Amino acid sequence: MAVPKKKTSNAKRDQRKATWKRKANLQAQRALSLGKSILTGRAKGFVYPTEEEDSEEE
Repeated sequence: MAVPKKKTSNAKRDQRKATWKRKANLQAQRALSLGKSILTGRAKGFVYPTEEEDSEEE
């Protein structure tokens, strides 16, 4: 026969939510930083086509 599980405490629930939000915030900061470095032309770890390379292929 099925037995109901115990209720998760508010502290555990809040802790899980805080961890999830912290990870999402970190990824958002990294994405913003990468976007800024691409716009300034200082990106080292991101490969993307430039207009100069596109014109050489044609």
